[in-house]
Amino acid sequence: MNWEWVDFSIIGPAIVAGLLVLSTHVPLGREVLKRGIIFIDLAIAQVAGLGVLAAGVVGWEETPWAVQVCAVSAALIAAAGLNWTEKRWPRSQEALIGTLFVLAATGSILLLAENPHGGEYLKDLLVGQILWSTWHVLVPIAILYAVLLALWFSARERLGPIGFYVTFAFAVTASVQLVGIYLVFASLIIPALATRQLQGWRGLLAAYLIGAVSYLAGIILSAVVDLPTGAVTVWTMAGVAIVGSAWLRRRR
Repeated sequence: MNWEWVDFSIIGPAIVAGLLVLSTHVPLGREVLKRGIIFIDLAIAQVAGLGVLAAGVVGWEETPWAVQVCAVSAALIAAAGLNWTEKRWPRSQEALIGTLFVLAATGSILLLAENPHGGEYLKDLLVGQILWSTWHVLVPIAILYAVLLALWFSARERLGPIGFYVTFAFAVTASVQLVGIYLVFASLIIPALATRQLQGWRGLLAAYLIGAVSYLAGIILSAVVDLPTGAVTVWTMAGVAIVGSAWLRRRR
């Protein structure tokens, strides 16, 4: 163990990045559990990642706005498609979401088949590079999430299912490039699952707390033991969620 690696000039932006991801993913995750479409986050995240990789294949990786357009466009197309299938085949929605994930995942492998650094790109897409977060990158994401949260808490009933899918697409597109697909899934599902017995604002606040403690502990632990931050944080979140869920059950 090496505590010298706990440098807050490095892990500070990473912690804030995790908290920003939680700001949108906790309420969206609770909605996902309520709708019973657990793997939508993996599917949309993988599609957004496919958009990022496609931008790289055509030589746009050095043009940030072009990468974002590709990622958001891919995610919005997927979201629109899932909104349509939910109306047409609601009983098959989870299976269709799983199929979309497999197609996007294998599409990523095909896009990178001839790339000598393809394995590294896929690893970054899955595990993320949260420790590479910088303040100037976080500012536009914070603005985007503020807009999404304002819409979610003020107008989600009026926006209906399409509002949920569009909000989801924008939130996940930003977060998958920030923390990777695995942490996107964990941030959406694990805090929501641990607090599913609580309703309303109590459940929301408890989920935020579990997520925040997980990111803080996971990032610091990964720096101390010098292991991949994304993977360590996922495991830390699972452990914190188990303890938090048990404590909430005892309180009830």
